[in-house]
Amino acid sequence: MSNIRKDKILGSRRISNYWWATTIFLGGLGFFLVGLSSYLKMELLPFTKSTDLLFLPQGIIMTFYGTTAIFISLFLWLTILWNVGSGYNEFNLDLGLITIFRFGFPGKNRILKLQYNINDIQSIKVNIQEGLTPKREIYLKTKDEREIPLTRVGNPILLNEIEEQAISLAKFLGVFLEGID
Repeated sequence: MSNIRKDKILGSRRISNYWWATTIFLGGLGFFLVGLSSYLKMELLPFTKSTDLLFLPQGIIMTFYGTTAIFISLFLWLTILWNVGSGYNEFNLDLGLITIFRFGFPGKNRILKLQYNINDIQSIKVNIQEGLTPKREIYLKTKDEREIPLTRVGNPILLNEIEEQAISLAKFLGVFLEGID
């Protein structure tokens, strides 16, 4: 049995992010070209009659919405490129250390690396909230009552999957499990 467990965390490079970045870009580009067409009085998009729109107020609003959407999609593409939120959780029984590593946005604090002594861990806590925005999260709970999140941000994990992960992690670390009845 290995004394080192390493769990990879998926960041921004998810299919849903690729979908939304592309969809928002194409929609924004359409709005921008319609607004520009109304200003230039020439069709930049086939199958439309955007030259019939008055530039003030419709065309300028379309241009504004298109520009905003293009900038939002640029932000999404950059988070995908930088893979924000990705990393790993490493539990090393040989060294007695838990390492939590994540990538952030570029800059001084691009890399987040936290290390905890295994002896400082009180339990593994599971937080499950159902409803309109469900949350299914696993936390490391330290003896000084801090709760360090271990799961990825975004799509909630299946109930049986999060329970299995939490149970196996608690067994691996030899600590209690909280939150599962």
